[in-house]
Amino acid sequence: MMEIHYPIRIRVTRTVALPDQVKVARYEKNPELGPALLFFSGGTALRNLSRELIRYTHNSIHVVTPFDSGGSSAELRKAFKMPAVGDIRNRLMSLADQSFKGNPDIYTLFSHRLEAENPQPDLVEELTRMARGSHPMVAKIVDPMRKIIRNHLYLFLEKMPDTFDLRGASIGNLILTAGYMTNRRLFDPVIYIFSKIVECRGIVRPVVNKHRHLTATLEDGGVITGQHLLTGKETGPLTSRVTSVFLTDETNPALPVDVPIRNKMRDLIAGADLICFPMGSFYSSIIANLLPRGVGEAVSRVDCPKVFIPSTGSDPETIGMTLGDQVEVLIRYLKKDSPNQILTRQVLNYVILDKQETAYPGGVDMERIRRLGVKIISYPIVTERTSPLIDEQRLIPLLLSLC
Repeated sequence: MMEIHYPIRIRVTRTVALPDQVKVARYEKNPELGPALLFFSGGTALRNLSRELIRYTHNSIHVVTPFDSGGSSAELRKAFKMPAVGDIRNRLMSLADQSFKGNPDIYTLFSHRLEAENPQPDLVEELTRMARGSHPMVAKIVDPMRKIIRNHLYLFLEKMPDTFDLRGASIGNLILTAGYMTNRRLFDPVIYIFSKIVECRGIVRPVVNKHRHLTATLEDGGVITGQHLLTGKETGPLTSRVTSVFLTDETNPALPVDVPIRNKMRDLIAGADLICFPMGSFYSSIIANLLPRGVGEAVSRVDCPKVFIPSTGSDPETIGMTLGDQVEVLIRYLKKDSPNQILTRQVLNYVILDKQETAYPGGVDMERIRRLGVKIISYPIVTERTSPLIDEQRLIPLLLSLC
């Protein structure tokens, strides 16, 4: 990677060049001693970044949204009244040490989906063969991982309702669901088990362990409930700007519910060396993580850099929004626990942008962002290799340098 240094004032007392290659090299040499970069995210936007990040630190923290309501996650949530597990599975696999014996085979199995075109009896038979260990994808996994996986598949088959639709189901999601259901509907034990199995080089946690849904109000007066309706991936894209988002339950999809975070989540946030609101779907991945009560307050109490990395290219959820709008909305939700007590500098310090402003379709109003009290770091983070997306090999050294 070509080194390009831009003098950027990090604090009023000193000026440094980013990236700090000495610091980056030190982390790469001893990733087990690397910093605790905390990401509020969801979906697959951080897949490549997570895979690259484990070269530099094994201590990153990934707080993911459990509100996905589309695809096979919707079938699991409907059947078991549970939070979504898909984003947790994705992040665990992205952080897995692929050099560890058996991990590539586990990754392949966890990423495998049952055929959407096959009839239900055939899918039940295939899942049963996996549980028995006779399926080739399971047979090649070494013990004791194979026995643990088989046990979880048997548990899922036992608990699966007769009406459950297996078409397109993710095997990894089924395994994690079985662990969730047999551990008193708690994620921590099953995440711990599978983090150890795949040698996960980081911490992955849902922001809350609750069965809740994401609801949005729109500028045209519309109200939509369901994360999948915001993303534009399974339905048509939004035609009206989002004005607010909140969490609801199934008894009244239009009524906000109070969902506090646990002390364990407060402790995770308190231990961060840097807090990042990274690229990804703006409302369903980033803002959704800030909706539970206590997140913004916990962020405000940590004395570390807080960084926003807007998505490049098109994000259907930011229709009608400039970059300045996104920053204002992010700050508003971070301060919502105590809007008159929490200061902007306590929850957001930097916005990292690509040097080409055309990467942001909504427009870049830099002066407005600066007036909010947020510093801008402009750097070529989109490369020919990844365009129009952000190059993780350019971004990670910047984040490590800010720690």
